[in-house]
Amino acid sequence: MAHLWYESWRDAHAAILPEALVRHRTLESFRSRLQSTLSGVRVAGPPGRPLGLCIIKEGGVDQLFVSECARGTGVATALLSDAEASLGNLGVQVAWLVCAIGNERAAGFYRKNGWQRTGNVVIHLPISDGVFPLEVWRYEKVLSETWPVED
Repeated sequence: MAHLWYESWRDAHAAILPEALVRHRTLESFRSRLQSTLSGVRVAGPPGRPLGLCIIKEGGVDQLFVSECARGTGVATALLSDAEASLGNLGVQVAWLVCAIGNERAAGFYRKNGWQRTGNVVIHLPISDGVFPLEVWRYEKVLSETWPVED
């Protein structure tokens, strides 16, 4: 899973993110991050040959990556739908996710699946010697409507 995440991340981000961050995103860093978040990980694909992974945490889709060979096959849509259902089951009414500025392929996918870009935010990514601030696009999706109860 770490290898899939690492390769997919490099494919989507290495050319559009600052080199200072790319240097910190080693295969070992993905292994470590994966171990620390296993409870929120969902994987698609046969055992030993994952095609995609999704990580939810704190009311949002923290990570969503699909291998190059699985693009266009519905794996990403299935993982995103599963994440939305899981978040909804946890009581999340409005889910969030972030996308690297310039990742137009992902941005188009999120829009196609009903996510709305709400603006730019700065996130603080963990790196080996601290944190790396990165401005990203924030997306949100309403998972459930709540209506005021009248007395």
